[in-house]
Amino acid sequence: QQVHFENFGADVDVSGDSFVVKALKSNKTVVVEEGETIVAALARVGIEVDVSCEQGICGECLTPVISGRPDHRDMYQTDEEKSTDSQMTLCCSRALTDELTLDL
Repeated sequence: QQVHFENFGADVDVSGDSFVVKALKSNKTVVVEEGETIVAALARVGIEVDVSCEQGICGECLTPVISGRPDHRDMYQTDEEKSTDSQMTLCCSRALTDELTLDL
């Protein structure tokens, strides 16, 4: 007779200009289009990234950044961790520079 629903989730904002991601270990480059996640763009060139929540909450896709400046849109890292720009979540974050080089 009574039903209780709860729905948990975060809206993922992947808006913004396109940018280039270089995967250093894989020696591949891909353009991340407006409205596309880095995870999806990397999958187009055959690079699979482990993901779980796809909302920037779990940290499963946390990846080291070699160069470039991430636009951190996750809730996983602390503000202090984000300020170092040494790693980023690929499921929801974007770039503040025209190019990012990742340790993939």
